[in-house]
Amino acid sequence: MPATPIPGPQSVDRALAVLDAVTDAARPIGAKALARRLDCALSTVYHLTGPLLARGYLVRTAEGYAPGPRVPALHRSHQRHHGLGAGTGELLGRLRRATGAEAYHTAYRDGLITVVDTTAPVTDTAHPFAPGPEGRAHATAHGKALLAALPRPLRRRYLTDHGMARFTTRTITSAERFEAEIGLVRDQGFAVSVGEADLAYTCLAVALPERGDGIVHALSVSLPTGDLGRRQGEIRAALTRAVPEFPALPES
Repeated sequence: MPATPIPGPQSVDRALAVLDAVTDAARPIGAKALARRLDCALSTVYHLTGPLLARGYLVRTAEGYAPGPRVPALHRSHQRHHGLGAGTGELLGRLRRATGAEAYHTAYRDGLITVVDTTAPVTDTAHPFAPGPEGRAHATAHGKALLAALPRPLRRRYLTDHGMARFTTRTITSAERFEAEIGLVRDQGFAVSVGEADLAYTCLAVALPERGDGIVHALSVSLPTGDLGRRQGEIRAALTRAVPEFPALPES
């Protein structure tokens, strides 16, 4: 399927579409497959991939194009700009070992919610909470925890901008009901989403204390929905213990 055009220079848009296609592919992808996916000529693919190869965003293997060595640097920069200290990955690892559930760091910044880091393997493409923009904040525990930490006008603006799509039969799609849920999150100090974004998964989250960086942070874990009843107290305790361990802001 051709990439949806985005306002701006067409060559830049197409180069980014190439990078997206390579990033999303499970394996290296050949030039002909890229041309079909982008609905463009083979010569255009070679023209667009040249600068990406030269700058290290792509590499060319015997099987096709794959993400290049510059990509990890982008990820580290992304984490740094979201206020992650050097020990965040280690903290998530400890949280995973303590709970046996995948752990996440999520952040709200300037009207956007992002899953910044996770212990879920990058090869687990079926996992519903991958790093990147979070479009289901109203249906996830980390989204609820972050939105509960915002003043109501910012929260309402976020929901207006991003909508409240229904993902499962349990998804909250009413603004009034969601405000009631936010009140519960604030009262109990943690958020839960039981199959609201994906029926197979439940997630629990806690927002972190304000750190003065203008970003709202949250820690969360996800587990199979069937495990919630017998493990909720244990996981809540592990999340509570992890909050004071969250690394300090990186030095500027």
